[in-house]
Amino acid sequence: MTAPDPAAAIADPHRRDPVVAAATPLDFNVKAIEPVSVDGPPALMARDLMSPYVWREDDGRWGLMVRATVRAGEPLTDTGQIWAGWSDDGVRFTMLDAPSLVPGPGDHDAGGVEDPTVVRQADGYVVYYSGVLADHAHGELSYATGPSPDRLTKSGVALASSKSEGNTKEATVDRPADGHWRLFYEYAADEASRVGLATGSDIAGPWTEQPTPFMPRADSWDDWHLSTGPLLTDDPASPVMFYNGATRDARWRIGWVAFDAAYERVVARGIEPLLTPPPVADRSATDIAFAASVVVEGDAIWLYYSLEDRRLARALIRRS
Repeated sequence: MTAPDPAAAIADPHRRDPVVAAATPLDFNVKAIEPVSVDGPPALMARDLMSPYVWREDDGRWGLMVRATVRAGEPLTDTGQIWAGWSDDGVRFTMLDAPSLVPGPGDHDAGGVEDPTVVRQADGYVVYYSGVLADHAHGELSYATGPSPDRLTKSGVALASSKSEGNTKEATVDRPADGHWRLFYEYAADEASRVGLATGSDIAGPWTEQPTPFMPRADSWDDWHLSTGPLLTDDPASPVMFYNGATRDARWRIGWVAFDAAYERVVARGIEPLLTPPPVADRSATDIAFAASVVVEGDAIWLYYSLEDRRLARALIRRS
């Protein structure tokens, strides 16, 4: 069980506010973990899967968009394709016959498409994704729109990289009570990953940069890298991000941080990781748990994530 740590963030001159304590104590723990399976065509099943974005439709179906990557040891043709599928139970998904998004033809994503985030609108879907250049090393946050997950049209770059914030990717969005959209994203700075925040009047921007929402913590499991994770917004007064953090050697774990209603202050933050990868015999093996989406079903909070950048799982989370 993780205890909230309302004063553990490293000082940052660009922060808007210091960390303030939540009015009500907040904590989370894991009640159960189960694998998530997919069934699809051979072109998909020959790849590893990561970054599972899951949501619910009005008809009760569970939707999934997932990044499919070339397996280790095979020729690197791209850094990812994005496939979609459906499920009746949120655990076993049947995928469509072809990917929803593939690299190119534009330069901004010629090397790969990664990390889908789905926003369901009244007239269709907006899908944010990370577009990777042909060098397979650099990219920018991009987006596509369409009436269904298999009929998407790329709309270009959603948030461009800059000299100070490179490789913008991993979008997480919300529209709180003030009506303005919040866009969280990962970016590269000082040889590390960081979480940025921007606001906009429309889901497609334009976006205005905001102060850094939270920072790494010294002598902690998240003391070097930070990356965006999904938002739990069933309590709009205190939205929670299940974020991804790592040490300098990129051993990623999943934690949580809570904000005030306007995303202007951090009000609580778990001290220990909420989820860690299972033990492996080989210390050099990929050691990653990475959160991608969260679905609330009645009293259940389901957190979807990937392990080892190759397989999918979900955890039943309890708020305490």
